[in-house]
Amino acid sequence: MTKRNIVETGSPLSFFLTAPFHRRLALTCLLVTLGATTLLAQTKRAQQASPARPATQATASKPLTAYTETIPGTVVKFDMVPVPGGTVTITDPKTGKPKQVTLKPFFIGKTEVTWDEFDVFVHRLDAPDTQKTGGADAISRPSKPYGAVDRGFGHKGYPAISMSYLSAQKYCEWLSAKTGKKYRLPTEAEWEVACRAGVLPAGPIDRELLDKLAWHWGNSDDKTHKVGTKEPNAWGIHDMLGNVAEWCQPMDDDVPVVRGGSFYDNPEKVHPASRMKYTPDWQANDPQNPKSKWWLTDAPFVGFRVVCEP
Repeated sequence: MTKRNIVETGSPLSFFLTAPFHRRLALTCLLVTLGATTLLAQTKRAQQASPARPATQATASKPLTAYTETIPGTVVKFDMVPVPGGTVTITDPKTGKPKQVTLKPFFIGKTEVTWDEFDVFVHRLDAPDTQKTGGADAISRPSKPYGAVDRGFGHKGYPAISMSYLSAQKYCEWLSAKTGKKYRLPTEAEWEVACRAGVLPAGPIDRELLDKLAWHWGNSDDKTHKVGTKEPNAWGIHDMLGNVAEWCQPMDDDVPVVRGGSFYDNPEKVHPASRMKYTPDWQANDPQNPKSKWWLTDAPFVGFRVVCEP
């Protein structure tokens, strides 16, 4: 059987088979190059057509790291500590039964908000001189308190006290506007998780350990103390128990609550599940009518700390 019987004379294949060897080699190299170029172009088109992986996927698992915030326009600083997210079990205040709550990671103040920080807000220490005498302000600020607002306990480095829930909320709004971050009061679930730090029980704790962590009626001399002078919990957060009870967003209704107990409470009342609702008794001796919406004349045991959303 001849080549003519296999391949039709004059066809491209016939030309290739009958060409000299060096021409067949050159033609083969050309065809391989063209094929590779075509394949590369098709691959690029496919990559362009495929949706890119969201940027958050690469960073979603990146752990939060502690940071120091400086209030703009001042030299006042405070530290924020990361708290991991997850599903936790806490006591439902409505039913008294365990309840599962899922939390996202967040930052919480390493200490309670101090007078150093709160004074900037109350006394407009961040504002230009032209605004300190009554210029318009986008966020309402507290009226000046009567008498010694710190009750003589101490000021620099001490926790701010006796502010209302509204005052604490407005401070968070103001701090958010100043820094561009989202600051707010913690929810009860966030507060309890940060307090227990994966170690402490929900109820009363051993007295020896409590004395290391908290200022309470048994060791406080009936006054607040400088923040951070007791040992931190397992996550490096100070004064979650005692010193001042801390405002939190309530779980069960619209009545604000404070958590953790204070220097004013007996040791058995200072623990991660400690919880008190606001009562008008906290303003019993306020001479104003109506009562101040900014200050609590009879609650020197109340303070707060902030949370920041990543």
